[in-house]
Amino acid sequence: MTKFLTPWETGLLAVFLATLALNASFAPEFLTVQNQINLFQLHIEKIIVALIMTLVIINAEIDLSVASIMGLSAALFGYLVNAGMPGGFACLICLAAGLIAGMVNAVLIARVGIPSLVVTLAMLIGFRGLARVLVQDNSLGDFPQWFTDLGQKGLIGPIPLAMVLFVLLLILLGMTLHRSSFGRQVIVIGTNAEVARFSGLNVARVKTVLFLLSALISALCGLLYAARLGSVRGDTALGFELDIITMVLLGGVSIFGGKGSMVGVLLSILIVLNLRNGMGLMSITGHMQTGVIGFLLIGSVLLPNLLADFRARKRKDA
Repeated sequence: MTKFLTPWETGLLAVFLATLALNASFAPEFLTVQNQINLFQLHIEKIIVALIMTLVIINAEIDLSVASIMGLSAALFGYLVNAGMPGGFACLICLAAGLIAGMVNAVLIARVGIPSLVVTLAMLIGFRGLARVLVQDNSLGDFPQWFTDLGQKGLIGPIPLAMVLFVLLLILLGMTLHRSSFGRQVIVIGTNAEVARFSGLNVARVKTVLFLLSALISALCGLLYAARLGSVRGDTALGFELDIITMVLLGGVSIFGGKGSMVGVLLSILIVLNLRNGMGLMSITGHMQTGVIGFLLIGSVLLPNLLADFRARKRKDA
């Protein structure tokens, strides 16, 4: 099977299997069906956003505002529903707000030319501020029953709606990246945007589509998160961008763009989820878990560069 994987993906597969074995040895309940569902359900919104973040980073961009857009969407939904608006209409307003947020990012990045790191870092602060303004220090709940059922009950047996959406988006975005002309444009632009532009590709349009999709999917995940929790606060989804970016970079996606696969990201998602779940079953605190994920993020950036430098030196010496 490993002949279909890159060396990095093969290493990820080995780490994933080792993590499974370690978790099962320390926590016998780890392998139960319910725990495996919980493993995904507790972080499902993050891994959905990680799928579109994969395309953004392969395109040599970054979107640090995804978690804040999630929080803004959830807070806006809570605000509108508590103001008396029907839940279905409120969902549409929240998705539209996500598209507007994505358009703001896209215009500043693709049209004005400001680096995505600067723009989305500013929007991370701005969108989070809007979410806090909407709900203040309150926790808003009392959502329609149908809405919370979408997040808390199974859609297909015990499998919730969010997990179904994850599988569908994994297939759709995987096919888009690896089997479509748009996916090839994403990779070519990520490799060298200037060469792509001189080759006739509409670089601004591709980047605009990516940031619109990133914001729309983030807004959708904010609604899914609100439905699963049954309440929202101004700090909803705070810090989620750390896990999301770690999953993508650990999957072998180059932070410099032009390189990566959905298979590698899927393997890294499984590793991060199993690490989080295993540490939780072993009563390791959330702060310690975040520290482990932070080290994974550093390693996923440094190790590929160190390996590439080692191979370059080896070829030079030969």
